[in-house]
Amino acid sequence: MILTPGHATLEQLEAIWRTGCSVKLDPSAQSGIRASFDRVAKAAVGDIAVYGVNTGFGKLASVKIAPEDTEALQRNLILSHCCGVGDPIEPSTTRLMMAIKLLSVGRGASGVASQTVALIEDMLEKNVMPVIPEQGSVGASGDLAPLAHMAAVMIGEGEAVFQNVRLPGAEALKKAGLQPVVLGPKEGLALINGTQFSTASALAGLFEAWRMTQTTLVTGALSTDAIMGSTAPLRAEIHSLRGHRGQIDAAAEARRFLAGSEIRESHREGDTRVQDPYCIRCQPQVVGAAIDILRFAAQTLEIEANAVTDNPIVLTDTDAIISGGNFHAEPVAFAADQIALCIAEIGAIAQRRIAMMVDPVLSHDLPPFLTHKPGLNSGFMIAEVSTAALMSENKFLANPCSTDSTPTSANQEDHVSMAAHAARRLIRMNKNLSVILGVEALSAAQGIEARMPLRTAPALIKVIETIRAKVPALDEDRYMAPDLEIVAQMVRAGDLAIAANCELEL
Repeated sequence: MILTPGHATLEQLEAIWRTGCSVKLDPSAQSGIRASFDRVAKAAVGDIAVYGVNTGFGKLASVKIAPEDTEALQRNLILSHCCGVGDPIEPSTTRLMMAIKLLSVGRGASGVASQTVALIEDMLEKNVMPVIPEQGSVGASGDLAPLAHMAAVMIGEGEAVFQNVRLPGAEALKKAGLQPVVLGPKEGLALINGTQFSTASALAGLFEAWRMTQTTLVTGALSTDAIMGSTAPLRAEIHSLRGHRGQIDAAAEARRFLAGSEIRESHREGDTRVQDPYCIRCQPQVVGAAIDILRFAAQTLEIEANAVTDNPIVLTDTDAIISGGNFHAEPVAFAADQIALCIAEIGAIAQRRIAMMVDPVLSHDLPPFLTHKPGLNSGFMIAEVSTAALMSENKFLANPCSTDSTPTSANQEDHVSMAAHAARRLIRMNKNLSVILGVEALSAAQGIEARMPLRTAPALIKVIETIRAKVPALDEDRYMAPDLEIVAQMVRAGDLAIAANCELEL
């Protein structure tokens, strides 16, 4: 994939994350890259102190570094900052992080050499993936520790995975036919001083959350038919009067999914229920609000993925190198917190639909716990309990991270964003949500099948057929854990949204 710095799209970024394609910068970026590198090289031998070029870092910025020590300065910077801890992040997120770093240095404001840029491109092409620990960044002064582990491989240190084997960085490069680079003035600082780890992790969370959002419209429609819910609250006029785009879109998709349902037509007249519970009636309002927030978060993260976020910034047009604060990841932290709220709320309302379907008092004559022999069989009783546990877990995980801060680096970095773990917690939350939506899909399919010979809508019949191809109906109690994992994987893969031909776009 050819990326133009400043103009990469969400579609391109998601393709990099999902497909593992190689990435190169558009050749037009090279002139700006060379110009900024030349400007830094000139500053490195000058008498004027320029942060990170001929000075120390952080609280040590007042220490002047001799020109002959600039290479050692950058190497020491990388090695000293390799303090990440915890499990390695997913290779797909590492790849996206490296691609976003390319976009950043490709803007021609970072002072990185062309051969350094080329090495990142070659590592992506050869699939040399640095081992990046997931913990250690506070989301300010850049994602220093995680990005240092990436840069360490580039100088022949650290660890990387090549051909599914974890190796020392120098060995991984050699096996791939690549050579480590010797970093020039500011290059090490440019590589580690940025928000690419947080941004890549938040984008991964966004892409998964959007797939969950598409799927919840499908599972919500299934549940509506399973409990013989009304489609009147989906009428377009209601949602146009409020005016929120996400709500309008959610209602339109639900109407389309439920079109042609025999179950719905069977109770359109003579139903004594005036209103369904909120978990049925207010689906467009709740999911629609999440849609709007996710779209806003997507705009923020698309901008950030194209941004220059290191320090200092090289302004070649004015021949200046200026210290600033673009490395502060507050926009990413806010976006990740908003995504977390959406994930939690989508799960909360979906879990109430599951609870409604297993409760004979609320489910409009469905069998208790969706089993035909209650008492002898427990049916979906404990599957519903598991979703309640996951819903509750997501609620506490949704507490904001961006409101936390702690001073670091001898109080030089006295306000930080906590964007890194704000983004990383989205992985766990999306996994939890996939199970909730999977159980809802199984429960609703079971409920709809209990309405036979009445049939649901054609779009939803395809969804149930997709489910039943892998998970049979629960006629009698059986070992259920594998069923839940299978359907959760189907949710994460987007199988249910694809089967319903969901048209909701980010």
